[in-house]
Amino acid sequence: MKKRVPHILLIYTGGTIGMVKDYKTNALKAFDFDNIRKKIPELNLLDCHIETTAFKEPIDSSNMSPEYWVEIAEIIEDRYEEKDGFVVLTGTDTMSYTSSGMSFILENLNKPVIFTGSQLPIGDLRTDAKENLITAIQVAAAWDNGKPIVREVALYFEYKLYRANRTTKVSSEQFEAFESPNYPHLGESGVHLNFNTNWLLKKNNGSPLKLQKELGAKVIILKLFPGIDPGIVAHILNCPDLEGVVLETYGAGNAPSAKWFTKLIRDTIKRKVPVVNVTQCISGSVLMGHYETSMHLKEAGVIDGKNITTESALAKLKLLLGKKIPFARLKSEFETPIRGELG
Repeated sequence: MKKRVPHILLIYTGGTIGMVKDYKTNALKAFDFDNIRKKIPELNLLDCHIETTAFKEPIDSSNMSPEYWVEIAEIIEDRYEEKDGFVVLTGTDTMSYTSSGMSFILENLNKPVIFTGSQLPIGDLRTDAKENLITAIQVAAAWDNGKPIVREVALYFEYKLYRANRTTKVSSEQFEAFESPNYPHLGESGVHLNFNTNWLLKKNNGSPLKLQKELGAKVIILKLFPGIDPGIVAHILNCPDLEGVVLETYGAGNAPSAKWFTKLIRDTIKRKVPVVNVTQCISGSVLMGHYETSMHLKEAGVIDGKNITTESALAKLKLLLGKKIPFARLKSEFETPIRGELG
């Protein structure tokens, strides 16, 4: 009996990885992914079947938005039954936002969705695109006993596999562009491709894939800094259309204890606008109430973001608001992990 090989769908949305240099003009242009095997013949050595699809117009990382997140998710939904895994190519600058969003949009996911990209174009002499792409496909095609090893949204970059909603971009120049500061790597690529299976999400309860598409909530990220102006903060928090706030605080979740700031936060929450406390630090966790300068936030009803990333907090808050979770339940719902994004 002939062995069945995994069928992988490669989805190109835009970004550096899909660009090649026109050596006559020295300008970058979009790569034709229909001919990807000609540019990367090493793909012919992979033990899987690869099909490609692409956005009609490549989206630059800076122009990525939740509307495009949903478009990617719909492509996955349309091909979900016929494909064994998916590799999504996007721009790196907003990849942590996009992949985090995808982890929340795709409910009951039971197949690998692997995001990757590159720091240099695919046609560049020193490009990191080939290794990232080839290994991301290998990860998506990795089986054990006829089932995919990875069953979640992950991000592969420069020899490391991460849980997508735990990542943040840490460098615009180094090939090691991403890190997962508060969660172990899901795998490493070296001489062998190794998975840290204890850290992978377990199989879901068998429910069918479902998309949560309502992500239009008007949410703001407000980063605190010394000397922040009360009038500007008031202007932001009193915006009549505001639906949610991700508050980037100091250290373990600390914020100014000035009366004007405390009152603004309390008034915002009284209007049933949720405020999530996340730390500005690259690693570590919010510990509201540990210091006096965070006790007033805890008493006001601010949501404890624990060790969630800003990118993931934004996506999760949009998801919960899109699901019309009652305000009285929103705090407990946010503080409970649903895709391994915190804790």
